[in-house]
Amino acid sequence: MTTARLPFDPIGEAARLWREHGWEAATDGMAAVTSLMRAQAIVQAWVDDVLRPLQLSFARYELLMLLSFTREGCLPMAKAGARLQVHPTSVTNAASRLEAAGLVVRRPDPNDGRGVLVTITGAGRSVAARATELLNEQVFSRPELTSPGMHALVDTLRELRQVAGDFET
Repeated sequence: MTTARLPFDPIGEAARLWREHGWEAATDGMAAVTSLMRAQAIVQAWVDDVLRPLQLSFARYELLMLLSFTREGCLPMAKAGARLQVHPTSVTNAASRLEAAGLVVRRPDPNDGRGVLVTITGAGRSVAARATELLNEQVFSRPELTSPGMHALVDTLRELRQVAGDFET
Protein backbone atom coordinates (compact mmCIF):
# COMPACT_ATOMS: atom_id res chain seq x y z
CA MET A 1 0.00 0.00 0.00
CA THR A 2 1.75 3.12 -1.22
CA THR A 3 0.13 6.46 -0.67
CA ALA A 4 1.29 9.91 -1.67
CA ARG A 5 3.54 11.52 0.92
CA LEU A 6 1.77 14.54 2.41
CA PRO A 7 3.65 17.80 2.96
CA PHE A 8 2.31 17.93 6.56
CA ASP A 9 1.30 15.56 9.37
CA PRO A 10 -2.48 15.08 9.00
CA ILE A 11 -2.80 13.80 12.58
CA GLY A 12 -0.97 16.86 13.88
CA GLU A 13 -3.34 19.01 11.85
CA ALA A 14 -6.33 17.10 13.21
CA ALA A 15 -5.04 17.72 16.74
CA ARG A 16 -4.75 21.43 16.01
CA LEU A 17 -8.33 21.45 14.72
CA TRP A 18 -9.52 19.46 17.77
CA ARG A 19 -8.03 22.12 20.05
CA GLU A 20 -9.47 24.90 17.89
CA HIS A 21 -12.94 23.36 18.31
CA GLY A 22 -12.60 23.27 22.08
CA TRP A 23 -11.96 19.56 22.45
CA GLU A 24 -8.66 20.00 24.31
CA ALA A 25 -9.37 17.23 26.84
CA ALA A 26 -9.86 14.71 24.02
CA THR A 27 -7.09 15.92 21.69
CA ASP A 28 -4.29 13.69 22.96
CA GLY A 29 -6.55 10.63 22.96
CA MET A 30 -7.76 11.35 19.42
CA ALA A 31 -4.16 11.78 18.24
CA ALA A 32 -3.08 8.56 19.99
CA VAL A 33 -5.95 6.50 18.56
CA THR A 34 -5.58 7.93 15.07
CA SER A 35 -1.80 7.41 15.15
CA LEU A 36 -2.23 3.80 16.29
CA MET A 37 -4.78 3.13 13.57
CA ARG A 38 -2.55 4.65 10.86
CA ALA A 39 0.52 2.79 12.14
CA GLN A 40 -1.50 -0.45 12.14
CA ALA A 41 -2.42 0.13 8.50
CA ILE A 42 1.23 0.73 7.57
CA VAL A 43 2.49 -2.37 9.39
CA GLN A 44 -0.41 -4.47 8.05
CA ALA A 45 0.61 -3.52 4.51
CA TRP A 46 4.22 -4.59 5.19
CA VAL A 47 3.05 -7.92 6.63
CA ASP A 48 0.53 -8.52 3.84
CA ASP A 49 3.23 -7.93 1.20
CA VAL A 50 5.33 -10.70 2.78
CA LEU A 51 2.54 -13.20 3.51
CA ARG A 52 0.42 -12.79 0.36
CA PRO A 53 2.78 -14.86 -1.87
CA LEU A 54 2.49 -17.67 0.70
CA GLN A 55 -1.33 -17.45 0.58
CA LEU A 56 -1.40 -16.49 4.26
CA SER A 57 -3.09 -13.75 6.21
CA PHE A 58 -1.58 -12.64 9.51
CA ALA A 59 -4.41 -14.43 11.35
CA ARG A 60 -3.57 -17.70 9.62
CA TYR A 61 0.15 -17.16 10.24
CA GLU A 62 -0.51 -16.57 13.94
CA LEU A 63 -2.49 -19.80 14.19
CA LEU A 64 0.27 -21.77 12.44
CA MET A 65 2.88 -20.29 14.77
CA LEU A 66 0.78 -20.96 17.87
CA LEU A 67 0.43 -24.59 16.83
CA SER A 68 4.10 -24.89 15.91
CA PHE A 69 5.07 -23.74 19.42
CA THR A 70 2.96 -26.39 21.16
CA ARG A 71 4.52 -29.66 22.31
CA GLU A 72 2.21 -31.85 20.23
CA GLY A 73 1.53 -29.41 17.37
CA CYS A 74 -2.16 -29.27 18.26
CA LEU A 75 -4.64 -27.41 20.43
CA PRO A 76 -8.38 -27.42 20.99
CA MET A 77 -9.93 -24.76 18.76
CA ALA A 78 -11.38 -22.96 21.78
CA LYS A 79 -7.96 -22.75 23.45
CA ALA A 80 -6.35 -21.53 20.21
CA GLY A 81 -8.94 -18.75 19.97
CA ALA A 82 -8.41 -17.76 23.59
CA ARG A 83 -4.63 -17.63 23.21
CA LEU A 84 -4.88 -15.64 20.01
CA GLN A 85 -7.52 -13.42 21.66
CA VAL A 86 -9.92 -13.72 18.75
CA HIS A 87 -13.58 -14.60 18.38
CA PRO A 88 -14.28 -18.34 17.85
CA THR A 89 -15.55 -17.54 14.35
CA SER A 90 -12.18 -16.01 13.46
CA VAL A 91 -10.19 -19.04 14.55
CA THR A 92 -12.66 -21.33 12.75
CA ASN A 93 -12.25 -19.28 9.56
CA ALA A 94 -8.45 -19.34 9.82
CA ALA A 95 -8.42 -23.09 10.53
CA SER A 96 -10.78 -23.76 7.60
CA ARG A 97 -8.55 -21.86 5.18
CA LEU A 98 -5.41 -23.55 6.53
CA GLU A 99 -7.07 -26.96 6.34
CA ALA A 100 -8.11 -26.37 2.72
CA ALA A 101 -4.46 -25.58 1.98
CA GLY A 102 -3.28 -28.76 3.73
CA LEU A 103 -1.47 -26.83 6.47
CA VAL A 104 -3.60 -28.07 9.40
CA VAL A 105 -6.06 -30.85 10.06
CA ARG A 106 -9.06 -30.75 12.35
CA ARG A 107 -10.52 -33.72 14.17
CA PRO A 108 -12.80 -34.35 17.14
CA ASP A 109 -11.15 -33.79 20.52
CA PRO A 110 -11.08 -37.15 22.32
CA ASN A 111 -11.07 -35.31 25.67
CA ASP A 112 -14.09 -33.13 24.85
CA GLY A 113 -17.05 -34.61 23.00
CA ARG A 114 -18.02 -31.23 21.54
CA GLY A 115 -14.51 -29.91 20.97
CA VAL A 116 -12.29 -29.92 17.92
CA LEU A 117 -8.51 -30.25 17.83
CA VAL A 118 -6.52 -28.39 15.21
CA THR A 119 -3.13 -29.88 14.33
CA ILE A 120 -0.36 -28.41 12.20
CA THR A 121 0.88 -30.60 9.35
CA GLY A 122 4.42 -30.98 8.06
CA ALA A 123 3.52 -28.64 5.21
CA GLY A 124 2.12 -26.19 7.75
CA ARG A 125 5.38 -26.26 9.70
CA SER A 126 7.33 -25.58 6.49
CA VAL A 127 5.13 -22.66 5.49
CA ALA A 128 5.24 -21.24 9.03
CA ALA A 129 9.04 -21.47 9.06
CA ARG A 130 9.34 -19.77 5.65
CA ALA A 131 6.86 -17.05 6.61
CA THR A 132 8.74 -16.41 9.85
CA GLU A 133 12.06 -16.21 8.01
CA LEU A 134 10.61 -13.65 5.59
CA LEU A 135 8.82 -11.64 8.27
CA ASN A 136 11.96 -11.56 10.42
CA GLU A 137 14.02 -10.32 7.43
CA GLN A 138 11.56 -7.90 5.89
CA VAL A 139 9.36 -6.65 8.73
CA PHE A 140 10.25 -7.58 12.30
CA SER A 141 13.89 -6.45 12.08
CA ARG A 142 13.19 -3.12 10.37
CA PRO A 143 15.10 -0.32 12.15
CA GLU A 144 11.90 1.68 12.66
CA LEU A 145 10.46 -1.27 14.61
CA THR A 146 13.54 -2.02 16.71
CA SER A 147 14.52 1.43 18.01
CA PRO A 148 14.60 2.38 21.70
CA GLY A 149 11.47 4.45 21.09
CA MET A 150 9.70 1.36 19.77
CA HIS A 151 10.70 -0.57 22.89
CA ALA A 152 9.13 2.21 24.95
CA LEU A 153 6.00 2.07 22.77
CA VAL A 154 5.69 -1.68 23.34
CA ASP A 155 5.88 -1.06 27.10
CA THR A 156 3.25 1.68 26.85
CA LEU A 157 0.94 -0.51 24.77
CA ARG A 158 1.43 -3.41 27.20
CA GLU A 159 0.22 -1.10 29.98
CA LEU A 160 -2.80 -0.03 27.89
CA ARG A 161 -3.64 -3.68 27.14
CA GLN A 162 -3.35 -4.67 30.79
CA VAL A 163 -5.55 -1.80 31.99
CA ALA A 164 -8.09 -2.75 29.31
CA GLY A 165 -8.23 -6.29 30.73
CA ASP A 166 -6.26 -8.02 27.98
CA PHE A 167 -4.28 -10.04 30.52
CA GLU A 168 -3.50 -10.30 34.22
CA THR A 169 -0.23 -9.14 35.70
